[in-house]
Amino acid sequence: MTESRPPFPPFTLESATQKVQAAEDAWNTRDPERVSLAYTVDSQWRNRDEHIVGREQIVAFLTRKWQRELDYSLRKSLWTFHDNRIAVRFQYECHDRTGQWYRSYGNELWEFTPSGLMSRREASINDVPIAETERRFFGARPASEHGSDIPVW
Repeated sequence: MTESRPPFPPFTLESATQKVQAAEDAWNTRDPERVSLAYTVDSQWRNRDEHIVGREQIVAFLTRKWQRELDYSLRKSLWTFHDNRIAVRFQYECHDRTGQWYRSYGNELWEFTPSGLMSRREASINDVPIAETERRFFGARPASEHGSDIPVW
C-alpha cells in the first residue's frame, strides 16, 4: 500500500495553509513517531547544522530534541508556496532543564512528493533566551486561531 498524506500538490492557498497547520499540530504533540509519518522513508533534512536522512533518523533527532526542549510550543505560518513546495516561518518556545526559556525563530523550505509526503526539509533557526514572563505560546494553537499569522517580534 502506498502511503499518502493529503492535501496533495500542487498546492493552493487553502491546501498550503492546511498543510502548514497539520505540521504545526503534529509537532505540538511532541510524538516523534507520529511526526515522522508525514515524511518519506528517505526524507532528507537539514536542521541547523545537522543532516538527517530517513524516518529512523528523524525519530531519533526529534526524541533528542524534545528531551532537551521542554514544554515545547510551536507556531508556523505560511510564507509562500508553488507547485510542490512550501516555505514557512515559525517560532517556538521551550525551556531547558535549568528552567531557562527560549524563543526560537526560523524558516523552513519544504518539498513534497505527489502523495503529499515531505521529501525534503531545510530549517534555519535562531534561539533567543527569554524570561518566562515573556512567553507568548502556551500549548497548541486554539482552533479559533488556525491559519492566523504569528507575531513578528
